[in-house]
Amino acid sequence: MKSRIHLSEHFTYGKLLRFTLPSIVMNIFLSLYIIVDGYFVANFVGTTEFAAINLIMPMLNILGTIGYMFGVGGSALIAKTLGENDQNQANRLFSLIVLVSSGLGVLMMVSGFIFMRPITTLLGAEGQLLEDTVLYGRIFILALPAWILLYEFQLFFITAEKPKLGLAVTVLAGLSNIAFDALFIIGFKWGLAGAAAASALSQLVGGLFPLIYFMRKNDSLLRLVKPVWNGKALVKSMTNGSSEFMAEAAWSLVAIIYNIQLLKYAGEDGVVIYGLLMYVSLIFAAIFVGYSNGIGSVFSYHYGAQNHKELKNLRKRSLKLIGVASIAMFLLSEALAHPFSALFLQDAPNLLPDAVHAFRIVSLTYLFTGLAVFGSAFFTALNNGQVSALISFLRTFVFELGAVLLLPLLFGVDGIWYAIVFAELMAALVGSIFMVVLRKKYQY
Repeated sequence: MKSRIHLSEHFTYGKLLRFTLPSIVMNIFLSLYIIVDGYFVANFVGTTEFAAINLIMPMLNILGTIGYMFGVGGSALIAKTLGENDQNQANRLFSLIVLVSSGLGVLMMVSGFIFMRPITTLLGAEGQLLEDTVLYGRIFILALPAWILLYEFQLFFITAEKPKLGLAVTVLAGLSNIAFDALFIIGFKWGLAGAAAASALSQLVGGLFPLIYFMRKNDSLLRLVKPVWNGKALVKSMTNGSSEFMAEAAWSLVAIIYNIQLLKYAGEDGVVIYGLLMYVSLIFAAIFVGYSNGIGSVFSYHYGAQNHKELKNLRKRSLKLIGVASIAMFLLSEALAHPFSALFLQDAPNLLPDAVHAFRIVSLTYLFTGLAVFGSAFFTALNNGQVSALISFLRTFVFELGAVLLLPLLFGVDGIWYAIVFAELMAALVGSIFMVVLRKKYQY
């Protein structure tokens, strides 16, 4: 049996893949929460209900990624503290972040449940689409605190040198989602409400088990202890993770704008097709995000230990792996365009040609997504939240938002698909420029 890989080691390609694979798979399974619901609803409930999920999920995701912000930013700070050989302080920071993020989750859950209808109305939903969206959103949001914990614990498991355990928890939650969807939608005939309940219950599985694990005595690097208030550390964690939160939240905000634009240019059918494209994007982006999250703690550790030689080694090997994966995903997306669309559009074959056409355009995105994601995560790991946040801000609020508002005026519906490609290309360029400019400062 292969021994545990420690943060302090020298990383070869093999060790990089072994260490980050659990994080990659974790992120893929996190994406299944949305994809599995979509598959069951699209094929066993109806296209209007499928559109309802796609309409509300970006808003729900903004709330859930609060956990991602604390997980990424907190992990960078905790790993740096471990690199400085201060175990007790690392545990105190870990415990404080978990407590504060859980409390925020409860507050947002209550507020979101109360204001779900006016929020959904602002998204452009009317009639039955409005009612379906409110129903799904109110059930789903009841598990928001657990979803936040699930998001952040996938990062903390890596920092605790227990990525395989984190993987097991996330896989269990994903499989639970599939089982509950089948039971509630096909077995009990609960329809859209069953899909929302399935996702909510699976999040409880994924969020509460790690909480119990870290509360008990364990052989990882981290354990929940009595927290000590440290406002400066909390702000630092949020600052460090703000770029990743901004990337996720802005992606969700842009997705809302996409849905509004599609309702304008293509109607409800456009929202359905966009949902299919985002399912593939979720899986492929999860691979890049999973790798960047998985390797982030290693960068942070060696940065704290001032091991510049290993920083250089990690950066070079990471860029090569991301380059190979980007080409592979582009080719795979082109190959999956027709079969994946057909899988979700069994009851709406008239949409298949338009869906395949959109796939062909959006496939180009995956040539640039990896570098765009890694560029932001790289500077978060180096505890430079400002540069990381700037890359994320430009990627979404400037490049993608600007493109989705302007390009449809020139190219119609196709302009909406090209906007995705343009944003990722520009973000990859900006990230590359910062990596070159700041090379001497960090000596990587």
